[in-house]
Amino acid sequence: MVLDKPSGLLTLWGGSGLNLDMMNQREFRNALGHFATGITVVTMREGDTVHGITVNAFMSVSLDPPLVAVSIDRQATAHQTLNKTNRYGVSMLGSDQEHLSNHFANRFAAEVVEPFIEIDGFPLVNGALAHLICDIEVAHEVGDHTIFIGQVKHIAVNDKKPLLYYQGKYVGLGD
Repeated sequence: MVLDKPSGLLTLWGGSGLNLDMMNQREFRNALGHFATGITVVTMREGDTVHGITVNAFMSVSLDPPLVAVSIDRQATAHQTLNKTNRYGVSMLGSDQEHLSNHFANRFAAEVVEPFIEIDGFPLVNGALAHLICDIEVAHEVGDHTIFIGQVKHIAVNDKKPLLYYQGKYVGLGD
C-alpha cells in the first residue's frame, strides 16, 4: 500500500508499475463498497410464481424515454427468470425494510409474510419507498453479469427514508 500524500488516498493497486490484472476481487469489492447505494428488490413473474432478488446495482439511464438498468449475476436464479420474461419490477426499499433486503438476498433471518402487492397485475414489494414497472428493452452481457435495461411504464413514490448500503452494512441518512 502506498500513501498518496497530496490527496491522502490509499493506492491499493495500479501504482508503482503494478499490473492491473493482479488486482484481486476482494480489493475491488472493498473499493466499490465505499460508494453508498440504495437497495432495491427486483421482481419478476414466471407463470404464477413470483421471484425477487435484492439488487443494489440499479441506475437511471435516460429521462426520454424513461429507462433504468439493473445488473444481475448470470449465476443467479433470477437471471434465468428475467431471460424468460419481458418485464420486471423495481421496489426501492425504505429504511424499515432491511429484513426484506436480507430475505431476497437469501439471508433468511426472519419469516417474511406476503411481502408483495399487485400493481397493474405485477408484483412489487409492499411498503417500498418507490415502485417502478419496466418493460425490458435490451439486455447486455458484460463480465459475469447481464445489464437489463427497462423502459419505465409505472411509477409510484412513498414519503419515507431510504435503506442504504455502505462498506458492507446497512446505514441510514446521517449515519
